[in-house]
Amino acid sequence: MRRSACCAGSSAFIDGIGAEMLSSGIAALSSPRLSWGRAMTRRLVCLLLLSLALGATDRVHAAIDASHSAFDALLRRHVAWDAAGVASAVSYSGLAADRAALGKVLDLYAGVTRTDYEAMSRDQRLAFLINLYNAATLELVLGAWPDLKSIRDLGSLIRSPWKQRIVRLFGELRTLDDIEHGMIRAPGAFDEPRIHFVVNCASIGCPALRPEAITGARLQAQLEDSTRRFLSDASRNRYDPVKGRLEVSKLFDWYRADFERGWLGLGSREQFFGRYADLLAIPPAERIRLGEQRLPITYLDYDWRLNDRR
Repeated sequence: MRRSACCAGSSAFIDGIGAEMLSSGIAALSSPRLSWGRAMTRRLVCLLLLSLALGATDRVHAAIDASHSAFDALLRRHVAWDAAGVASAVSYSGLAADRAALGKVLDLYAGVTRTDYEAMSRDQRLAFLINLYNAATLELVLGAWPDLKSIRDLGSLIRSPWKQRIVRLFGELRTLDDIEHGMIRAPGAFDEPRIHFVVNCASIGCPALRPEAITGARLQAQLEDSTRRFLSDASRNRYDPVKGRLEVSKLFDWYRADFERGWLGLGSREQFFGRYADLLAIPPAERIRLGEQRLPITYLDYDWRLNDRR
């Protein structure tokens, strides 16, 4: 772990009691009322506390890295891209045989405290939540596999699978909706629309589950890569030259607001699509209509069948 990352992770400590004690130590050095020995003692105590904080941050980062590494190994064994590289499938039969390893991953994530979470950088927090969501979803599916055709079959008329308290976090049982809508998508928390292309709902219509864990260090590259892969899939997002309209996934209907919060200065779905117009095969003339919000946008049927590689 590079020292710069550790220092960044300990900012919460430094901004709080650490900063106060360091200031006191510096003041002590210049105070004529304190002896040189007492001043040096206070300074050493401050440095010791700072060292302990950095050491604790090192341990948190090491634990998170270990969790992500374990999940990464599991995904690499049981998830694969399709031939075109725009979708993926899960070998639930292989994952079922490896279920104990998935349980250990979830145990590791459950061991993360709120203090640990708050000590992470922004990208580390988001990577942690995405991995937790995806790992918990896999565990949910395995509970009913192989007699499961769709994750929606795990719900009932009064409670969807996303509202079941199955996710252990900060000493509580939470729902998948709590993680996605209450934390990942919460306005002001991350305001990152590309999360929709890495948060996986175990369905064919959903953007691909990557055959690797998300990490804070690679988060931005992974988000962009998944976005481009999904938008390149003409079975789920495309421009129809015959009908003169854009046909896209229902995700852009359900989560329209997420694409209107100013990510990279983009305030609408149309601007978002314009950024990736080449992938959607939108002709230059139609891009003008898109920018003027005059290009019709329709939504394709969502395929809720299980993303099972049989």
